[in-house]
Order: sequence, then structure tokens, then C-alpha cells
Amino acid sequence: MTMVLRRGAMTLTFLFQTPPPSLYLSHNSSLSIPRTTITPSPLSFRHSSIPASKTLTPSEKPLLFIPPGLEPAQINHSMILPFSNIVVGPYAGDSRIKDVQFVKSSPRAKDCPKDDRPEFAILGRSNVGKSSLINSLVRKKELALTSKKPGKTQLINHFLVNKSWYLVDLPGYGFAKASESAKTDWSSFTKGYFLNRNTLVSVLLLIDASVPPQRIDFDCANWLGRNNIPITFVFTKCDKMKAAKGKRPDENIKEFQEIIKQNYKQHPPWIMTSGVTGLGRDELLLHVSQLRNYWDQ
Repeated sequence: MTMVLRRGAMTLTFLFQTPPPSLYLSHNSSLSIPRTTITPSPLSFRHSSIPASKTLTPSEKPLLFIPPGLEPAQINHSMILPFSNIVVGPYAGDSRIKDVQFVKSSPRAKDCPKDDRPEFAILGRSNVGKSSLINSLVRKKELALTSKKPGKTQLINHFLVNKSWYLVDLPGYGFAKASESAKTDWSSFTKGYFLNRNTLVSVLLLIDASVPPQRIDFDCANWLGRNNIPITFVFTKCDKMKAAKGKRPDENIKEFQEIIKQNYKQHPPWIMTSGVTGLGRDELLLHVSQLRNYWDQ
């Protein structure tokens, strides 16, 4: 299956395959992953010791997100955003956020703003650090309400950035205290937003890097992929230290990537972030700028 960056004759695609049965586990359980040794790709976590002009090997290029306007042969390591697989291309532009305004909260997709401005939807499991990341991106405290109670966001919230594009805060999925009917309602109106929002450029799917890969996150990613909705995986809480009996965020991310590779012949874009330290903030906004500028052409 092919996932297309929307609008007109756009051709930016990710090849999505039907997920293997091993991904369909019980709703809230962690994925059972074989404990094999994963050799990290040099693209997984860039370090300054890698020569900027180093030519990429053929095996590295399928792991990259190559934006429009570039050919694989043109890419070297200096063009890859730190702590990501995202290549900066010719459509990257001014990514500074100068002005942010709350526009409206909508209970249904049909109630969302009706204009042609491009938008980026932020989605993730409840308690993934979504509000903290939004506040970090816009550098405006409490723009998105942060709550100790998972699942507080129950509406589609539109924020207008620089009077030119929208950042959309969607309800978190999978919070434990929600009734089954509430989960169904959430699924219904959120999926309606994805399927009927022609101005949606990409979903920023937030993944908690401080915990092992979760089946519910793969369910969400698989549904988006099957419906040709572009995804950027945004790993949150990458500042967290290793838990007493757990793994470091980079180890959890590598496990997540290994599973994603079963579904995607060409890896979607991904980036590491922290709402606390600001890790990945500027890089994520630069990635958004190149997708937005390509969409606008």
C-alpha cells in the first residue's frame, strides 16, 4: 500500500505493507519482542564524529526520509537532521514560530475551520507528553493544557501559526479510565477527521520513548498507513533516564524501528524530542516547514 503526501499531483510516498499477525495483540499490552541484539544504524543516532561529507551506503538510504526535490545520490550526512532519519531538502524554509493563536475547539470534523491553510495534527497515546511538546514547539506556556489526568483533551483543537498554517491538537487515545463507549466515540470522530480533512499535510504521531513499544501505537500507525495518511514518528521523553528494570529511550526506539520496518519498505520520517530539554524542537519545525512549503506550491 502506498502512503501519499496529499494534494493534487504530489508524489511523496511511503510504501506500507499489511501488518503481520504478530502485531495484533491484546489492546493495552506491550508488544512481545524477541530479545535479539539490534545493531544500530549509523543513521539512527547521529553524532558529531561522523564526517559531514560521508557518502551514504546503499543500505542506509532506504532508512532515510528523502523529501521532494532530492535524489538519493545527492545526499550526505550533513543533510540529515540530528537524532532523526530526516533529510533536509530544497523546500525547507523559515521554521520560526512568531505568532500562535487559538482558533477553536471542534467536537466533530465538519465543525473544524473551513479554509485552505495546511495543517499538522498531533496525535498520541494519553500521557505521551503531547501537551508538553506543543508548549515547547510554540514556546508559550499552557497553550495546550497540561493535565495530570490522561485523556483531558476531548476535542479537535486548532491553533493558527504565523497566520499561515494550523497545528491541531487531537484527543489522546488509550487512556485506561475511559469507558468502551467513550473510546468508540473518540475513534469515530477522530477517524472522521483523518478521512475527510483535505488540508491535512501530515500526522505527527507521538511515541513515548521512555517505555517499551506498545501495541496500541502500532495499531494507530497501521490504520493511518492503510488509509494513506502521512506520518512522522515523534519520539517523546527522550531525556528520561533508564528505569530500574527497563531500557533507555534509545533502546526502546531501536526496538520500535525494527518492528516498523516489517510494515514499511521505505521508513517514514522519525525524530527524537524532549518537551523538557527542547531536544529536537528546531529540527521538527524545519521538517514541518519543508512539508508545508511543498504542499503550498
